[in-house]
Amino acid sequence: MKWRVNTMIGGVLIALLLGTAVTAAFWTPFDPLRINLKARLQAPSALHWFGTDEFGRDVLSRLMTGAAASVVVALATVLIAVSIGVLVGGVAGYLRGWTDRVIMAVNDALLAFPGILLALAVMIVIGANKSGLVLALGLAYIPSVARVVRGTVLSIREKEYIEASRVIGNSELYSMLRHVLPNAIAPVAVLATSMFGWVLLAESALSFLGLGVPPPAPTWGNMLAASRPYMETAAWLSIAPGLCIALTLLGINLLGDSLRDRLDPRMAHG
Repeated sequence: MKWRVNTMIGGVLIALLLGTAVTAAFWTPFDPLRINLKARLQAPSALHWFGTDEFGRDVLSRLMTGAAASVVVALATVLIAVSIGVLVGGVAGYLRGWTDRVIMAVNDALLAFPGILLALAVMIVIGANKSGLVLALGLAYIPSVARVVRGTVLSIREKEYIEASRVIGNSELYSMLRHVLPNAIAPVAVLATSMFGWVLLAESALSFLGLGVPPPAPTWGNMLAASRPYMETAAWLSIAPGLCIALTLLGINLLGDSLRDRLDPRMAHG
């Protein structure tokens, strides 16, 4: 079946990303920050599999460290966005009335701005660093989670078992926590998987613009930015991080499609 193929390919790519990130926390072939001008711009070889950059730093080591930075930023951002988004969307959808109208008016106003632009505005205010990047991207993607959760909660709260919970005397808070939110996990899980890819791409874009993790700490985005003057003479500097971003996004998209097909067969592509 198609979902099995997607799961296998996507799973392998994401496992490779996570494995690389974990490995980089303990070991890299070379020090990713060590400058060696005598070895600058060396082509890929048995010693440096992906060549060296303009400062003689090993590209493979920097890619591995960049993977670790991307995973940390993406996971932390998704955790913030999902945690707050579920709370906001759950309250709006379950309580309805003026509470829903006020919350969703603010939420819709934030949704009017593309996530990357909203994150860019926040980064300009709080500064370019890893913590600021996580906070900016988290705030940018909270409205998307809140909108999905609200729609799901609105449909679930009308089910017979929710009414039965009220009839036997359970509080609204208990009904929401015990019955409504657990049944909203499936769409949130699919959204969180896709969001991991969105965040990784946004982080790369902000780093490319110089508003992400500041150099010399490597990220795939700032490696791409640094490679621009050498695209003709040292193409490997741009190909390597670009390929890492592309393969990671492919893996996340395949895994997200597979997860969606498993959790909601009505949306299966066949």
